[in-house]
Amino acid sequence: MAEQHWMAKANIRDTKWVSENAEAGSGEVRLKLDAFALTANNVTYAAFGGEPMKYWDFFPASNPSYGRVPVWGFATVETSNVDGIEPGRRVYGYFPISSHLVVQPTRLSKTGFSDGAAHRQALAPVYNTYIFTDTDPIYVADREAEQMLFRPLYMTGWMIVDSLMNGKTPPKTVIISSASSKTALATAHGLHRQGVTVIGLTSPANVDFVKGAGLYSDVKTYDEASSLSPEAPAAYVDFVGRPALTAAVHNACGDALKRSLVIGMTDWEADRTPSGTLAGPQPEFFFVPTYAAERAKALGPEKLGAMTREAMVSFYPVSRNFVTPETVTGQAAIDAAWQASAAGEVAPDRGLICQL
Repeated sequence: MAEQHWMAKANIRDTKWVSENAEAGSGEVRLKLDAFALTANNVTYAAFGGEPMKYWDFFPASNPSYGRVPVWGFATVETSNVDGIEPGRRVYGYFPISSHLVVQPTRLSKTGFSDGAAHRQALAPVYNTYIFTDTDPIYVADREAEQMLFRPLYMTGWMIVDSLMNGKTPPKTVIISSASSKTALATAHGLHRQGVTVIGLTSPANVDFVKGAGLYSDVKTYDEASSLSPEAPAAYVDFVGRPALTAAVHNACGDALKRSLVIGMTDWEADRTPSGTLAGPQPEFFFVPTYAAERAKALGPEKLGAMTREAMVSFYPVSRNFVTPETVTGQAAIDAAWQASAAGEVAPDRGLICQL
């Protein structure tokens, strides 16, 4: 059996634990989830669970009114009916909040495998890959918490930076909303390494934290967005998803703003009513798996991997300056952590690492 965390698709605060069968059959492997990170990114997965992002489709619940939110973490092979995958081997990858997951390995190599389950084949391949820790060049044994918290988020940040810096007009200034979020911090780290001026937008309660991270050239509250006057060319990277804020940034920056990327929705309950005509470029939704697939095709997977590896590993120790991993254990505590995350009540300096 597997203990699964479900949430109503119509109300992601409506949650429950369910026991379901999870035995490995022929050609299958049963993974025991060791630990996973819980961040605002996972709330975004739930908020965008349906079309067109289809996050609910990766790990469907047997009751279609409920969803199982994806998380990133480590698991151990508990039972294997696949040659070349031995019990006890560990993997990093994409999981539901659950005690176990049964996968159907395909494309097995020395580095890992993909889940060949039929329902996952039309979904983004980057989410279907499981990486063996003992052959993973990005794995750092004493930094597992940082990897769970930041590895997927840092890759998102890396792709954002790569897209901006290789675009038609590379920015001199980048404005980032939800500047205290972990994906925003990862993005700011990458831009900082490129010598770009980075301005963080955040709530008044998080100003000191964002300044203390040392990754932003300037920090402003959301109410101060209308006073922005960045050096051109500028770009806006939006993790909040609040139309009124987008309008304030665009109208303040005017012609200096050359790109506007919509990444996430940390304020998933905000009013989505459009805020009239926007100055500058039309906001574009940036879907990382699509961009990553394009870059892998253009550069080759090995070159792309080498380009991201050094930057990601360098960020693990840096992240300890502003985020402290915190272990959350047991079903009740994990559900409480989910409720706090959905409500935006988790302080930005806390890195939640969950264990069943």
